[in-house]
Amino acid sequence: MRNLIDILDLDVREIDALIARANDIIERPDAYREICRYKKLATLFFEPSTRTRLSFEAAMLELGGQVLGFSEAASSSSAKGESVSDTVRVVSCYADVIAMRHPKEGAPLVASMAASVPIINAGDGGHNHPTQTLTDLLTISREKGRLDHLTVGLCGDLKFGRTVHSLISALSRYEGVRFVLISPEELRLPDYIKQDILEEKGLEYLETESLEEVMPELDILYMTRVQRERFFNEEDYLRLRDSYILTPDKLSTAKSDLSVMHPLPRVNEISTAVDADPRACYFRQALNGKYIRMALILALLGL
Repeated sequence: MRNLIDILDLDVREIDALIARANDIIERPDAYREICRYKKLATLFFEPSTRTRLSFEAAMLELGGQVLGFSEAASSSSAKGESVSDTVRVVSCYADVIAMRHPKEGAPLVASMAASVPIINAGDGGHNHPTQTLTDLLTISREKGRLDHLTVGLCGDLKFGRTVHSLISALSRYEGVRFVLISPEELRLPDYIKQDILEEKGLEYLETESLEEVMPELDILYMTRVQRERFFNEEDYLRLRDSYILTPDKLSTAKSDLSVMHPLPRVNEISTAVDADPRACYFRQALNGKYIRMALILALLGL
């Protein structure tokens, strides 16, 4: 039985196979309409989510399966003090695969040790969000036609942004990827990621506080929001939240085939005036999330 807790649980060959399957689902949706008939996905979301939860649910429904679960901890038995292990043991009796989001880092790993069905980590604190990374990889692949030899700019909250951490882990395994890390000093990429991934693998990277300075060299610009929920201090959040706001003006020096990505939700870090720019692909990215989750569900169910 396979689980997906961390993007590094998948090797490059498996990621490429999931992307190929997702592309096939996009091309031939009718071939997949009944493939999960009589299968059930449980969505155990101990932390609020809109896109991730609904995209998992849409993915299973479009495969012909069914969905059960809850969307906040208050509506589950954890509100009565039940452990994560006990919850997933019970839910394993009712579902064929479980997608779980939890505010505590490591909770999905604990769940995977107790469950008798595959567990998908749908986000655990500031730690991992592997299906968002798969979404990002499918999007880059579809927008650029490749996952190698790219200059990838990551902008905003690089300290707490789990999507950024997972994406760096994944892309670091493809040849010729260069990272440009754009953030205020307080929200820089953690040293352990720089040391254990970028420096360990001899990857080229640049740290800067200026988005405008590096804009012309980027193939991908991955914007992130400054997350209020990761801050202990409201003053720090308010001071840093507007550090980077992408506007049409700032895009004037960018490549004509730049791809602007964002894991969503956005607050104000991308002006709505950018939405009409063909280089803005964050809504296509959100749609890709459904397709890659369909491919992942099939892979974990052995279908």
